[in-house]
Amino acid sequence: MRRRESEKTSAFLKRPIRRLLHATLDVVLVPRCVGCRSAVDRQGDLCPECWMKLNFIEGAVCSVCGYPIELDPGYDVLCGACVRRRPSYARARAALRYDDASRDLVLAFKHGDRPELAATFGTWMIRCGADLLGRCDVVIPVPLHWRRLFKRRYNQAALLARSVASTRRDVAVLPDALRRLRNDPSQSGRSAAARRDNVRSAFGVSPRARHDLRNSRALIVDDVFTTGATAEACARTLMAVDVAEVSVLTLGRVVGGNSDSI
Repeated sequence: MRRRESEKTSAFLKRPIRRLLHATLDVVLVPRCVGCRSAVDRQGDLCPECWMKLNFIEGAVCSVCGYPIELDPGYDVLCGACVRRRPSYARARAALRYDDASRDLVLAFKHGDRPELAATFGTWMIRCGADLLGRCDVVIPVPLHWRRLFKRRYNQAALLARSVASTRRDVAVLPDALRRLRNDPSQSGRSAAARRDNVRSAFGVSPRARHDLRNSRALIVDDVFTTGATAEACARTLMAVDVAEVSVLTLGRVVGGNSDSI
């Protein structure tokens, strides 16, 4: 509990400092669109042209996994995949479709040394995942293996987790709660079945986090939801240590035929 209270206090103290830094940047530097780098009103904004290209997930979605549904039936409905195999997590939601319009932004954040994009992306995720965030006790990013973290220098999921949790003073971010036990090959280019095999038994729970996790409601945060294999593996790992409920919130969601893109 002491660790969780420390996380809350740290987040509370950082907010005024963050606002001051943003205001200073707006004065010293010309704010640039996070997409095309054209001039905008505020740091972290998108220009109208880039904004219009993005496809945010709105309207009817599967009540469990969040997959967009073309026609709104007016009540909660499951997609075919969730009917066939109900996920271990309670619900998953994503801010936007991972497609040609969003791919460059996501890859710049993930591989292009653009960690500052987490603040902008976090606001989009908060908007679509308000219900999930409102009922969670802890926020947990999908971890990188330490070798990959050393090479990349930051875990993009951890940056998103901190951004998403910044609006909740009573929620702790536990960046080390989940551990990546193996340095498996990338999921890119793999089929759904191969992705499941690749992450099976790939995660573990830190012994130090077990007390904070027991009977808690956890929100897993990641950059892109592709087939759900990673989310499912993380959820099962957390449920095995008596987490009461697991939900998933991501920036992007593969819809249709893009599943091998990331």
